Amino acid sequence: MKKYKVSINETSNELIVKFETNFFLTNHQNYEYNNIDEASNSPLAQQLFYLPFVKKIYISSNFIAIERYSIIEWKEVQEEVAEQIEKYLNEGNIVVTETKGVKKSAVTIYAESTPNPSAMKFVSNKNLVNSLFEYTSIDQTAKSPLAKALFHFPYVKNVFIEKNYISITKYELATWEEITMELREFIRSHIEDGKQIVELDSSDIITNSEEQKTKEFDKLDDISKEIINILEEYVKPAVAADGGNIQFKSYDAETKKVSVILQGACSGCPSSTFTLKNGIENMLKEMLAGKVELVEAING
Repeated sequence: MKKYKVSINETSNELIVKFETNFFLTNHQNYEYNNIDEASNSPLAQQLFYLPFVKKIYISSNFIAIERYSIIEWKEVQEEVAEQIEKYLNEGNIVVTETKGVKKSAVTIYAESTPNPSAMKFVSNKNLVNSLFEYTSIDQTAKSPLAKALFHFPYVKNVFIEKNYISITKYELATWEEITMELREFIRSHIEDGKQIVELDSSDIITNSEEQKTKEFDKLDDISKEIINILEEYVKPAVAADGGNIQFKSYDAETKKVSVILQGACSGCPSSTFTLKNGIENMLKEMLAGKVELVEAING
């Protein structure tokens, strides 16, 4: 049985706090409630409105955002609210009940080219997942209805799903000019129709969760931890912008070799070797002088 964990995250608005979860709460739909009467389809929102400081509640696929009245400060109550939400979820209670009166929110998808000519990034205005997932064949897609459906297009070679985008790598039998609009509309319809992207109980979600990553991180040696921190701060944001991801695999203290895994648009990209040698390798050599001599890339 899955166990929910709730983390507290501040927003740019001091009146609003996001309570993020490690599992999906809704089937990629968003709901906004201004009072307890509007929350008739959400027992969780109704319960939260009994807290005297709650002004507005917004429920998304993997978080609950609450706007407070100014009668209190969040630091006084946010821990208790997080505990209440976590307890509610772990008791198996309903978050939102779909009704005909609930209007689905519009989904926008736009296509964005990447440095890899064989890969295209399809970006959504909604959060899709709270972990990352890569599928290199239809055999791996048992837990991802969207990825499975995409592999039915004969030109789809690889599907990489991140927080708010999907990178698709194609075979050479089609050009992007021929297929981009078809893929964009297919992805948009899939999400807007409320179909699942990755099943809510997918074991991959647990494997890729922040809690699991933290446990694995704590087991590593100090140099490996330094390498991961550098990759997270300086490399991953740029790689994600290009529709891909980089993951630390291993560090060999004797040979001073770092192995990383390239995923999404970065996997098999002609420019990735150049980026690896002239970017990541030089950066690690400079920031960890005497500890790193070589960076090896493995395509995901």
